[in-house]
Amino acid sequence: MSDQDRSLGGYDPEAGLSPRQAAAVHKLPVPSLLRSLLSEHLDPGYAAAAAAKAAAPPGNGNRLRAAGWLWQAFAALLIAAVFAAAVAQARSVAPGVSAAQHVLAGSVRSAEGATDDLNRRRDDLAGQVDDIQRRQLRDGAEGRQLLGALDALTLAGATTAVIGPGLTVTVADPNVGVDLSDVSKQRVPGSRQVILDRDLQLVVNSLWACGAEAVSVGGIRIGPNVTIRQAGGAILVDNHPISSPYSIVAIGPPNSMREDFEHSSGLVRMRLLETSYGVGVNVSAGDGLTVPAGAARDIKFAKRIGP
Repeated sequence: MSDQDRSLGGYDPEAGLSPRQAAAVHKLPVPSLLRSLLSEHLDPGYAAAAAAKAAAPPGNGNRLRAAGWLWQAFAALLIAAVFAAAVAQARSVAPGVSAAQHVLAGSVRSAEGATDDLNRRRDDLAGQVDDIQRRQLRDGAEGRQLLGALDALTLAGATTAVIGPGLTVTVADPNVGVDLSDVSKQRVPGSRQVILDRDLQLVVNSLWACGAEAVSVGGIRIGPNVTIRQAGGAILVDNHPISSPYSIVAIGPPNSMREDFEHSSGLVRMRLLETSYGVGVNVSAGDGLTVPAGAARDIKFAKRIGP
């Protein structure tokens, strides 16, 4: 090493070595972990277990295996007992569950019957009120003007039944006949539900846009606060379940409505489902179609929009 390097504090790795030692190859020590990975292929735990097994008495291994088999047999018996107890409990409570289901079904049917009776009474009373107010208002000019305004409001509020010409749109899921009386065309078990609530909503909105004056879906009048929505596999109209085939009746000028409906987004959507999934679609015009009155609801808040 030169004097300049020594003055700068340099270190000569060959200092103190003979020429032979300096020319020899320097070997780096191998870490113990790397050495163990390369040389010891058996985990120490396995090695200890093998040594313990070799040092054990000759009959000890058989006793250990027998004890293991006994524990496995005991676990299998315990699992079988648990399953047997669960099955026995399910069988014991099954009659009670079935009886409770029958009671609940009877309660539902009774409530539906009472609701239907109340609806019929409401319709009768509403008809009587309408007759009385017409007799009281039809004599004077002001009364007749008021009756005309009331008729327009009841038509918009869907609280009066409507009879007249219009269109009937019937859509059915695949494997469901348009005519429910045809047993051969009923739904095949396991068939898919293709028609959804948004499809019926689109058809109804298209009929409104084509000039419909009153619309019903599945025999239920569409009016203010009436919704068409999906609940699992059922479609609810005003919270009443309806099933395929779905019948949509629209009262209005049939010729112009049908011409406009043929190019509407609702029928285009139905035709696409018909081509892709085999949905049944039928549009027919008729006279004397009936749309029932809708349920009258109390309005708690209203805001006038427009002039």
